[in-house]
Amino acid sequence: MEATIDFRRWDDLIPDALGLIIKKLPLKDILTVVTRVCKSWRKAVQGPYCWQEIDIYEWSTECEPEMLDRMLRLLIGRSCGSLRQLHVGCVNDDQLFSFIAENASSLQKLVLRRSEISNSIVIQLVEKFSTLSSLDLSYCYQIRADALEAIGKHCKSLISLSWNMHPIVLEDRPSHVEEAHAIANTMPKLKHLELAYVHIDVGSVLDILSGCRELETLDLRGCWDVKLDKKFLEEKHPKVKILGPQVDMGYLESGCWDDCSDFSDDYWMDYSDDDFYGEYYYSDDNYDYDDAALDVNNDAIWNAEDLLALRFFEGMEGDLQVWPPSP
Repeated sequence: MEATIDFRRWDDLIPDALGLIIKKLPLKDILTVVTRVCKSWRKAVQGPYCWQEIDIYEWSTECEPEMLDRMLRLLIGRSCGSLRQLHVGCVNDDQLFSFIAENASSLQKLVLRRSEISNSIVIQLVEKFSTLSSLDLSYCYQIRADALEAIGKHCKSLISLSWNMHPIVLEDRPSHVEEAHAIANTMPKLKHLELAYVHIDVGSVLDILSGCRELETLDLRGCWDVKLDKKFLEEKHPKVKILGPQVDMGYLESGCWDDCSDFSDDYWMDYSDDDFYGEYYYSDDNYDYDDAALDVNNDAIWNAEDLLALRFFEGMEGDLQVWPPSP
């Protein structure tokens, strides 16, 4: 007698389990396709398990500020306080940064590149980011030494910091020595530090190496005033891998530290894979969709959140702006 196999329908799964599965899909699919499969899938997408990790960085660098504000509030709101990682750029409003801070109780990784948040708002709200272990403030030109010092004092678990600069934008800035000292004096647990194109000197680097005793990787590309002795580094800091100060502008940002020597002229690359495009086909014999219901241009079938999500990816087919290499 053949054994009977009991198949369970996907829509019978509890929302939490569905959310753990759905969150592995590309963000575009989650926002524009999954919500239309069935009611249980829509419910799962509206729950927190799909939004513990939010990555809208590429889109955020091209969208209008108003749309970015609305989308961040929508997605972070859905996380219901369970947000673990947030990747976003061009947050140019202190109020929006304040909203992120109010929902950062579980945040472990924050990427906030190319944002024009004020130095004072960071000092004021940084205590709300106490759970952070990784922070990227690259191209945030208003951040100063006192803000970095406040970050070090309140983010005790911070092990990774990126504060890379643009080689042209800050060419007239005389020095970042105070910022380097703030990092050295307040972030002893750092393991990974990126300071590409920052205006620092040898003394600043030695302070960092002395203050951040657990440091494993240090990016100094474009820090032209830094001239370190290879023999000294091998004797005093043999575990630290240093990249730079030489720069190959033809290479893209990366994470291949394994190819670097302790003080190396080698470079590494990272090819970002954009999976956001393509056509999407699906069918479900268990649900009776009429032609009007399947017309994505029919606004009658979308609520306010759905319409926002659908337009989330409009216009992304354009060319991405070229940005200087950064880790």
